[in-house]
Amino acid sequence: MSAQSPSLPRPRAVARGGKGLGVSWQPPRILVYLIGFIPAVWWFELGLTDQLGADPMKALEHALGLWALRFLLASLAITPLRQLTGISLIRYRRALGLLAFYYVVLHLTTYLVLDQGLDLSAIVADILKRLYITIGMAGFVILVPLAITSNNLSIRRLGAQSWNRLHRWVYLAAILAVLHFLLSVKVPIEPLFYAVLVAILLGYRLARSLLRERRGKAPARARA
Repeated sequence: MSAQSPSLPRPRAVARGGKGLGVSWQPPRILVYLIGFIPAVWWFELGLTDQLGADPMKALEHALGLWALRFLLASLAITPLRQLTGISLIRYRRALGLLAFYYVVLHLTTYLVLDQGLDLSAIVADILKRLYITIGMAGFVILVPLAITSNNLSIRRLGAQSWNRLHRWVYLAAILAVLHFLLSVKVPIEPLFYAVLVAILLGYRLARSLLRERRGKAPARARA
């Protein structure tokens, strides 16, 4: 991810330099985690009480995967929100990104354990045969190192520049997540909505980067 990475905070010196609307009090980050896990508890409760319909495993997998995507998009929205409105929720970006990863783990665990029964041969065959599962696994592999380095110690050890370069991979993970969703359903109306959101969030970053690069070249041409 870049310095605008969703699942991890910027180094403290950079984060404090951002402009935002001053507020006298913000909820503690632990509250974000507690609220964030409510959907998981709710869906597992529905599963335990046999309220997930004819195919409960698929319903549970879908719900957990969808919440993973929602939290990932929420984390991606933090930077544009601050830049466009001045509202700074940077301190919650790490929590939202990690919640996305935790839901991905729950989504994957449901598939591996409850759906496939840890049948390794069936799992490998599924990954090789079904493109949407292949894409989903690739997205998960990308998110693992991002989650592992989601702490201030990793920022100090890697250095801000290397850390930001590593976390730019979250943008590819978001694209893969949407493709995984699109290919996993027969009627892609809901996935298209999330695909548009991803396109807007990543397109905004690309446009801003190109504009910043163009502005940087203008003074150089003037001096020449």
